[in-house]
Amino acid sequence: LAKAALWPLNFWLPSAYAAASAPSAAMFSVLTKVGVYAILRLWTLCFPATAGDSALYGGAALLWGGLLTAAFGAVGMLSSQQLGRLAGYSVITTSGTLLAAMSLDLPDVTGAALLYLASSTLGAAALFLLVELVERGRALEVDPPSADDREDRLPSFTEAAPADANLDDQQVVLVGRAIPASVAFLGVGFLLCMVVLAGLPPLSGFVGKVAMIDALLRARGAAPASFPTEAWTLFALLIVSGLLAAVAFTRAFIAHFWALQDRAAPRLRVIEGLPVALLLAACVSLAAYGDRALTYLRGAAAQLHEPNLYVRAVLGAQPVPPPVKGTDR
Repeated sequence: LAKAALWPLNFWLPSAYAAASAPSAAMFSVLTKVGVYAILRLWTLCFPATAGDSALYGGAALLWGGLLTAAFGAVGMLSSQQLGRLAGYSVITTSGTLLAAMSLDLPDVTGAALLYLASSTLGAAALFLLVELVERGRALEVDPPSADDREDRLPSFTEAAPADANLDDQQVVLVGRAIPASVAFLGVGFLLCMVVLAGLPPLSGFVGKVAMIDALLRARGAAPASFPTEAWTLFALLIVSGLLAAVAFTRAFIAHFWALQDRAAPRLRVIEGLPVALLLAACVSLAAYGDRALTYLRGAAAQLHEPNLYVRAVLGAQPVPPPVKGTDR
């Protein structure tokens, strides 16, 4: 999945994510990021900076492939009219950003990228789960719920006007109109997903992006002669992709939550909203404890870029003795 997420092999991913069921799409987004980490693990293990002639083999392909992938995903997000495709392109954008950042062979940048990886994975999974709940409201226009079904809906803050009520004819003042609890939950959840995936403050996506930018600037100040010029392209991409993602998500939020539409509130049970709430709570926790998480992940990145530690640990492991006859050991 990580290789397929690279441009130009990823043309099928947004449609596949949009067509899959919400849990499957959320799991696919997680597996894509697992594949990105697998590429990082194998690349730093097999082609470290100390590997001689094969040092950092394929790094340029990962860098430019990641940059083109992130750019393709950002443009795709702007062109998306469906929430499912928007979520799919967001996975492509974050995957490309991660591959480009990790290919620079800078441990501090890799550590910040790992924080962004965790944050974007949680945010994308929550977004795919939200998309199915939001699209359910469109289905209600074709098949309105019965009176018994309405009882299963989350309670509203107060009694709201019917979805098919003509506010102009009834001269109902819009200010103070109650929002059903299901719509409020989906709207707030979508906003939080937007903040995480676009890298806006104050959630963990912003922490990861700022940490990557800070690591790039510190690497530039420490060794300006050896600083790769391609890193400036990544620097600009981190800012521009976040801006384009914010525009795309804001447009989708206006179309589905802000604009006045005669739509019934979707049915939403607590058990359906609980996974979304837990995933977003994890993003909030990553932001609240970002310093601790970043310190831990920078240590993990330092070990990734020092494969000798891993090699010695594997080669120094003692084999497990064969079991003795007549015993369970």
